[in-house]
Amino acid sequence: MHSIEPYYNWRDEYIAEEDERSPFYGREYSEFEFTNSIYDHLIHPQWDEFGSPSLLMKILYADYDRGFAIMEFLGEWNDCLHNDIMFLKRDVADDLMNQGINKFILIGENVLNFHYSDDSYYEEWFEDAAETDGWIAMVNFRDHVMQEFSAVNADSYFATGGNLDELDWRTLKPVSFFKRVQKLVERRFLSA
Repeated sequence: MHSIEPYYNWRDEYIAEEDERSPFYGREYSEFEFTNSIYDHLIHPQWDEFGSPSLLMKILYADYDRGFAIMEFLGEWNDCLHNDIMFLKRDVADDLMNQGINKFILIGENVLNFHYSDDSYYEEWFEDAAETDGWIAMVNFRDHVMQEFSAVNADSYFATGGNLDELDWRTLKPVSFFKRVQKLVERRFLSA
């Protein structure tokens, strides 16, 4: 797992640790020293820790004018043992929402498992985003992880499935990626 890096091709357009409005502003990273781990696996030092011992993330892009953020995740999403959603909601999403972000794209290709506890923070995040016509979309999560979210109905707080599971997002610039996801999400709202 130490070789899995957060996506870096958008760094010429956005760097979270250089963004004064980012919850990760001012963070410094080593290119040579591996300090984070998930269980007994070392993790590439560019990932951001946000309170969970089993899930790391990177804000790949934030656009405060358009009100969206793109976040990539790595590890095990474990609400049962570590209450990951509480840390994600309180320490990342709330900070971004206070800066005008109300649309969240969560990239989950490297999320290996999901363990459920309860849905209170999911519901709160969903309602907070919806109050300002926002949404939360899950993109390219693994099938078994989405089945785990669906089994406990936690997926009802996100836009999921269909074309969101098959987006070749790395070929797009961040605003183009956002517009594609937004179109898919809004089409679902119109058909609901």
